[in-house]
Amino acid sequence: MSVPILKHGDYLIASIQTALSDQEVLGLRDDLAERVGRTRARGIVVDVTALDVIDSFAARALGAIAATAKLRGAKTVLVGIQPDVAMAMVQFQLDLAPLKTALDLEEGLAVLQGSGGEAGGDGR
Repeated sequence: MSVPILKHGDYLIASIQTALSDQEVLGLRDDLAERVGRTRARGIVVDVTALDVIDSFAARALGAIAATAKLRGAKTVLVGIQPDVAMAMVQFQLDLAPLKTALDLEEGLAVLQGSGGEAGGDGR
């Protein structure tokens, strides 16, 4: 299943609607890296609201998306982490660096625009 990627002004929004296989996560990484250059996007919002689990592979891949986007000149913000998912990630010590995180799409866009202050994450 392909993840829809929408362009919103200077930003790309990828909304993950269902659990992804490892190959699909890698495909998303590659799609976003290509689209950042093609659209000259300044930022990416990855919405994971629909996910009820983020495993270690997905966490590493999301970090790779952020690192790749940064090398291409774009910031990345992860939004919509559910409370149970956040607690499990802390328990298993999953690190999302260099990703920034925000509560929802609106806050994620504010972080990218610089008006939302510093959200979670340690991706400065």
